[in-house]
Amino acid sequence: MVVLLQIVGYALLAFWLLLVFRVVIEWIRAFSRDWRPTGVTVVILEGIMSITDPPVKLLRRLIPPIAIGAVRLDLSILVLLLVAFIGMQLALGAAANAALP
Repeated sequence: MVVLLQIVGYALLAFWLLLVFRVVIEWIRAFSRDWRPTGVTVVILEGIMSITDPPVKLLRRLIPPIAIGAVRLDLSILVLLLVAFIGMQLALGAAANAALP
């Protein structure tokens, strides 16, 4: 049981890190519109986007963007980051508690 909880916790950690990389990529694309990745960078970025896209798209359908003046703020990534972080902490904490004698 401990090993299963650790696997789930570390999988959520990896997913959380991919989400953080996705946020950084989206900020780079927002501020540098003429940036076009090439070579190995395209493969890495495509992998990150293809892994994180399904849950992000699902939450974008469930949570509408908040309009603040002329800006629309998308909270789906923030909610997903929070859920992944809480799940990671719960799984790793439960694994640590289960390992105690």
